[in-house]
Amino acid sequence: MNTSSKGVIRLANTVAIAAAVLAFSTLTSAAGERLASLNAGVATQSAIYAAVGPATRAPIGWVDFCHEYKGECVTKASAPRDIVMTAKTWDDLIKVNNWVNQTIKPMTDIEHWGVVERWNMGEDGYGDCEDYVLLKRHMLIKAGWPREALLVTVVRDKNDDGHAVLTVKTDRGEFVLDNQEAQILPWTQTGYKFIKRQSQSDQNIWVALGEPRNAPATVSAR
Repeated sequence: MNTSSKGVIRLANTVAIAAAVLAFSTLTSAAGERLASLNAGVATQSAIYAAVGPATRAPIGWVDFCHEYKGECVTKASAPRDIVMTAKTWDDLIKVNNWVNQTIKPMTDIEHWGVVERWNMGEDGYGDCEDYVLLKRHMLIKAGWPREALLVTVVRDKNDDGHAVLTVKTDRGEFVLDNQEAQILPWTQTGYKFIKRQSQSDQNIWVALGEPRNAPATVSAR
């Protein structure tokens, strides 16, 4: 069995375990408490969304990732969709974020692969920021979440270093799943500078990000 086949099998096993975590954990009381916490943080202000600019160059890591993981990247253009935040969706986000952050062990691409940049999904249990992001995105899509609301995003972190996070677009604003931060935060509270991300309409088109804007009048459901 070649290395690629082993990686696919490990990824399938990883996602199956994670799916079981989501399916069988108790949701009701914990989810309600967590959503109440979210409500307390955002109820007094309108949702804020990042201003989307013109199309820009996709990261080379994404381009190479799409050559290796073709099934993750072959999609048709579609209408943007935002998640409607409920107690269950908020709880599922927390579970996926925590599970991936605790399961994947941090390792730079140089240490891991001997190259400066390689994006994958941490099939061997090790990875850097992009690998955490891609696995979280993959798991949520497999669980039925719309791809259009799960956007790989490039930022500058608090040390002005390049970093990747997963932006989740919701009717409560945009939230960030991050391997450097245990909590899921509104994007405006991360302290990061947002550079570019996938387009909601086409995951293979990347768009520049600018100053924040107010919520639209309506939304759909290391």
